Amino acid sequence: QVQLVESGGGLVQPGGSLNLSCAASGIIFSIYHMGWYRQAPGKRRELVARIASGGSTNYAESAKGRFTISRDAAKSMVYLQMNSLGPEDAAVYYCNARKYIDGSTTAWYPEDDNWGQGTQVTVSS
Repeated sequence: QVQLVESGGGLVQPGGSLNLSCAASGIIFSIYHMGWYRQAPGKRRELVARIASGGSTNYAESAKGRFTISRDAAKSMVYLQMNSLGPEDAAVYYCNARKYIDGSTTAWYPEDDNWGQGTQVTVSS
């Protein structure tokens, strides 16, 4: 049974920082691509950052230069360090674990796409 458990969300003042963590279990962590997504009220879920099984990363434009995604294979953990937070960053942040079909970077089976329950990030003074 796959489990992704996020932590580290909370209330932060504008300009502040948070470090989100996601603990993964029930998967072979080393072969999964990991990601952080977020969803604000009334908006669609959007990509924040992804890190491939090999360690390469990609970020949403809004996250570049402020957020850093990393993974620790020994602990089956993925992190999102968020700096210079603004009100626009307030959302529920979700951890994602995805295994792509061999040879593809765009296709996966539904059973290989897993989500955590989310952690709330609130940015307010």
